[in-house]
Amino acid sequence: MPELPEVETVVRDLRPLLVGRRFVALRVGRRKLRRPWKRDWAARLVGATVAGVRRRGKWIVLDLDAGPRLVVHLGMTGQFTVAKSDEAMKDHTHLVFELNGDAGELRFRDARRFGSVELFADEAAVRAFLADRLGPEPAEIDPVAFREALQRTGRTLKAVLLDQTVVAGVGNIYADEALFRAGLHPQRRGQTVTAAEADRLREAVAAVIADAIEHRGSTIRDYVGGSGLRGGYQDEFRVYGRTGKPCPACAAVIEVVRVAGRSSHYCPGCQKNSPQRARRAQR
Repeated sequence: MPELPEVETVVRDLRPLLVGRRFVALRVGRRKLRRPWKRDWAARLVGATVAGVRRRGKWIVLDLDAGPRLVVHLGMTGQFTVAKSDEAMKDHTHLVFELNGDAGELRFRDARRFGSVELFADEAAVRAFLADRLGPEPAEIDPVAFREALQRTGRTLKAVLLDQTVVAGVGNIYADEALFRAGLHPQRRGQTVTAAEADRLREAVAAVIADAIEHRGSTIRDYVGGSGLRGGYQDEFRVYGRTGKPCPACAAVIEVVRVAGRSSHYCPGCQKNSPQRARRAQR
């Protein structure tokens, strides 16, 4: 599933291709996406000009000149790309926005159909929709609030990082990589974490996300950026997807365990599941 770095890459790719462009036609596929498409949206979109392209968590927001907002979620296999008008249409393409001039077409493709594209009346409607779904961005986490969130929960650290209301945009890949960078086991309980460990995890989350954005995200299966290019951060993984391989820091064999319903990769040497041992390791 595309996480924050992948969605941010799509946004950065699309911004120069879309801003100032007008939707002159729209084609809607027959198969339904995760959230229903309303018939009257097409009439409201055709003729609208894209004024901005941005991201909040894993959501893409297209600001339109007349006030409405087009809000996109890539789901598990979604692709939101600009292609030339004469480029062959790929299977599972559900929406095609024809752009004015020679700008081509904005296409939304999703094989699994867990993604969505919705039209909101204005910015207030978008904020209301996302308000109870998303916490702060990784680079904007308040240190005190994060420490308190961990201290008052008995959930595992992996579960906390996957909770979008605690930190927006982090998914399975970057939770594993951040926990490794922080030297914390994915099964550690939040309430056992010290203030220093909480700070280390918060900083690790922000650093991993920033590094992944610099590498255009991670291409595991279907992900491509808005220009159709693949990501490169999969070549930088320290633990994710490396079960049975040596840890790059201590050479211990990377292991995997099921946590919060997800496969969680970790190094048994660098990430001890013991508060006491973890504290000693940092001295």
